Amino acid sequence: MAAVRERGAGWSLSERLRLVLGDRSRANGVLDILERLQADQEADILEAIRTCNTLFCTLLQRGDLFVGQLPGEDKAMAADYDAETKYKIWMRHRYRACVRQLFHLMDLESEGVQELALRTLMKFVQTEGMRPLVQREHEDSSVFPVQLLTSLVKHLLHVERDASSLISCYQGYLKYADVRYYTMASTADNISKVIHRAKGAVLPVYQQNVFSLLSSIHMPTEEKDLKDFLVKQKRKHEGYKASKLEEHKKKFEQVWLVFLKYKLPAALYKKVLVILHDAVLPHMSEPVLMIDFLTAAYDMGGAISLLALNGLFYLVHQHNLEYPDFYKKLYSLLEPSVLHVKYRARFFHLLDLFLSSSHLPAYLVAAFSKRLSRLTLSAPPEALLMVIPLICNLIRRHPSCKVLLHRPSEAQDLSADPYMMDEEDPAKSRALESSLWELQTLQQHYHPDVANAAAVINKTLSDQETDLSVLFDLSVPQLFEKEPKKRARCAPLEFEPAEGLLSKRNDLVSQHWALA
Repeated sequence: MAAVRERGAGWSLSERLRLVLGDRSRANGVLDILERLQADQEADILEAIRTCNTLFCTLLQRGDLFVGQLPGEDKAMAADYDAETKYKIWMRHRYRACVRQLFHLMDLESEGVQELALRTLMKFVQTEGMRPLVQREHEDSSVFPVQLLTSLVKHLLHVERDASSLISCYQGYLKYADVRYYTMASTADNISKVIHRAKGAVLPVYQQNVFSLLSSIHMPTEEKDLKDFLVKQKRKHEGYKASKLEEHKKKFEQVWLVFLKYKLPAALYKKVLVILHDAVLPHMSEPVLMIDFLTAAYDMGGAISLLALNGLFYLVHQHNLEYPDFYKKLYSLLEPSVLHVKYRARFFHLLDLFLSSSHLPAYLVAAFSKRLSRLTLSAPPEALLMVIPLICNLIRRHPSCKVLLHRPSEAQDLSADPYMMDEEDPAKSRALESSLWELQTLQQHYHPDVANAAAVINKTLSDQETDLSVLFDLSVPQLFEKEPKKRARCAPLEFEPAEGLLSKRNDLVSQHWALA
């Protein structure tokens, strides 16, 4: 290529683009376009990105970029190549320079520049897929540009900068089966390299970026759903893994296992557990591989243990998982804080499911009922309106526990109650020897709804269980909204009804004003 760099004073990028595409002798004009990518003004950078998009997509479609192992630029210019090949090699190097600069622009502050750079790179991915820059086996086959996409994923998973806005933009491309498949493969490889370099240390920003990307992946459920591809296939290839659901599941499972293999920040633990049972486990080839992660989370205590219940329930219910001392651990989670946490409704829904079996031993159901009753003494009204019906439902399912309701409460203080609140093993808590005197106490509660709910134990419990679904999410604002809608009974305000404004029928004021 000629070393002369032609410049046109005052020429716009569109004019420069037209000259470069129209006349190979003016190819050096591409240097001016690439130089504009480093401009100071955002508007100039955006215009340059759009110009590069048009320029290199056109060159790719024409076949004007060198295909195969790219030789060094200086060596190629001195070698015995014909002018056509030298032009393609030189322009391929300009294309590589453009890609590098676009990756650099993805690290800038301006979201507009970042997103346009991302979209342009994805356009290059699509165009390269149709006109590969590597040798392909068949003329009608497509070769997905894995290297370019891998570099793109690497820049999305920034170690020190929050890339949530860019990942949100990238999410629109994850609907394509090939992009989704190779994104999962690239992410798994990236996690291993980054965490290995960090020697297993927690990287909050990086791990949050990884989670943002993985949680954006919506897996197909059937083979027929794999129909949208960014790089269109000219014909069906049996060995193309991106078109097979089973291969997608394997990559999906691999990337999540690699991600959860390393220690996570506490806040990220919660985010993962919230979606794990619904968006991850059903799409894995072998969900039981998550048992180590879930049991470790279940043993951490607090809100993390509550959230781990969802995943454990899925494995127990769908995959017959056996968890030693499961009910003992579940029993230990019943602490006063459980009635105040954000995930209270989720926890009590699962607690109701785990205690729904009629084959549970009476001592176990009695222990849970008694512990819940003890917790009600310090619970807020909205929690009480959920817990009291739950206790009653447990006793309905297990008639042998009715002795807790009908045993006379001779104890007037806690020291005389045989139940041991601090005992971790429900079998040793002596709950069956006690009574639910706490519910009797709640009949004097200041909130009338709580008092009425507790009074149900004064009568024989019906066989029909209470529907708890409407009570799990009960909140304080809902209680406030409910109160004014109640129909109040008339209550006398004084012994003698007033006959006038000043209590006398014929007072002076009553001659001019009357009661309505």
